[in-house]
Amino acid sequence: MKRRLAREIAVQSLYQMEMNEVSAEDAVNMLMDEVQEENEIEADLADVSRIDEHVRELVNGVSENKTAIDDMLQHYLTGWQVDRLSRVDRQVLRLACFEMIFRDDVPPKASINEAIELAKHFGTEESGKFVNGVLGRLLQALDELKPKKDKSHADQSQMEENAPEK
Repeated sequence: MKRRLAREIAVQSLYQMEMNEVSAEDAVNMLMDEVQEENEIEADLADVSRIDEHVRELVNGVSENKTAIDDMLQHYLTGWQVDRLSRVDRQVLRLACFEMIFRDDVPPKASINEAIELAKHFGTEESGKFVNGVLGRLLQALDELKPKKDKSHADQSQMEENAPEK
């Protein structure tokens, strides 16, 4: 699967959602239509289908967890506010944070490296360094952040196991 392309489209979709106040579905549909029409990647339909599925997982995941992601990012932004970041940097950071915290299929360092490349590609000259710094601080605390998610899931499972039968 072309994960880098999926991440690029996901960042563009998140950007579209914020700029034009469109739904995740509309933003992804618009960008995937462009990819299929232009077919610059010369992908076959199976590749496009897998990319589309992955983009939707990423965009929906970021969208559904946006408040939690922004709260985490805020903690690791030194001297910045999430809403004061450039729109591009904000979307790149949100996507990387989502992958690092809420997904287990991507090594955190791979998410950081991809985020740096996305920031360089879509952002300013300084975006890559900035994203690297924020995500580096987040990575140091990853062990503290992930168990909270896992613990709440384990607590939920425990509650379901102990619930009276209906």
